[in-house]
Amino acid sequence: MILSETWFMEGFIDFELQKYRLLAYLKDVKNGFDQTRLYPHLAEIVAHYNNLLSFQQNKRFLQDKFPKRMDTLNLQKMEFVYERMLQDDEVMQELEHITSYAIEEIHNTITEGAQLYEYVEKQMLIEPVGIMPLYKNEGYVFVRYGSYSEVKIYNYSITLLEHKDARYKGIRMEYMDSRTKNLANTYEQIKLDIIRAYRMLPNPAVYMVEYPNRRPA
Repeated sequence: MILSETWFMEGFIDFELQKYRLLAYLKDVKNGFDQTRLYPHLAEIVAHYNNLLSFQQNKRFLQDKFPKRMDTLNLQKMEFVYERMLQDDEVMQELEHITSYAIEEIHNTITEGAQLYEYVEKQMLIEPVGIMPLYKNEGYVFVRYGSYSEVKIYNYSITLLEHKDARYKGIRMEYMDSRTKNLANTYEQIKLDIIRAYRMLPNPAVYMVEYPNRRPA
């Protein structure tokens, strides 16, 4: 289930309706956490939390969400609709009720996600495989869970994301293949096999990631 940035002000503005909409979404998020899946849920709920805080701190947040590319007539109609919303005390009170409830519920879910993130960070083992090249913005990641012999192989690439206030690094991963790790077929041997099979990176950066089978109860 997906919530838009302005989910709490879309459709019929009713506390009970939006409450169950939010709870259904958070249930999906928590199901992901139960399976030790942080991406993309944790980043999404943090973004929703920040949007809700922005709304509470600045009522003009509503008008900041106007479509930027519309003809003059439609834009005037949209502004009129939102202006009426801002001036309607009952609507604004209902929105305040919705956002206050949502902020508390999402904050609790973020706390759970943060705890899981800390657990994953402590449990996960990440090490380079072989000699690392100077260029590390593209390469391969070998992922293995617990005592399983299967190694899943992903191609990764790091990109720089520009924002008016900051610069961020983003990572894109794409599943490629799998191999079996054993005493004869080590990570170093798997690396050589992958280089021969996929010649797009003659001297790639390669990392191995090992993670326990499951999260403790």
